[in-house]
Amino acid sequence: MTISPKRVMAPTRGFSLIEAMVSMGLFGIVFVSLYGGISTGMQVMQVARENLRATQIMVEKMETVRLYSWDQIMACTNIPSSFIESYCPPQLGSQGTKYYGTVTIQPVPFNTSYAADMRLVTVTLNWTNFNIPRSRSMTTFIARNGAQNYIF
Repeated sequence: MTISPKRVMAPTRGFSLIEAMVSMGLFGIVFVSLYGGISTGMQVMQVARENLRATQIMVEKMETVRLYSWDQIMACTNIPSSFIESYCPPQLGSQGTKYYGTVTIQPVPFNTSYAADMRLVTVTLNWTNFNIPRSRSMTTFIARNGAQNYIF
């Protein structure tokens, strides 16, 4: 009679409770980090879009001033001193960000022989994003001999 030697059984392969809990904890941390990263990325993109829209509004107002003649600029009746713009056009039913702006035209802050023929134009915008007040401004000089007389 031959007796075969007993085979030593390999331990059953599997995860212990501790290993499973650690892996679930790591999965939870990765999931929360991924969600936080995507959420922060979306907020950064929204701030970038609102900054771009603010720049578009300021350039639009500067271009409006550029198209007026010197006499119209000096009269200041055609250029509104304050305005409100939306993030999206109102025709689309925008409930988004509102931009509150001002346009100021002042004498230049320096004393030269040509100072009477120049003005300082400043466009300032204010809005609120994620309960944080934001402000941007754009400034330029305009001159009597540099103003166009052929548009309006």
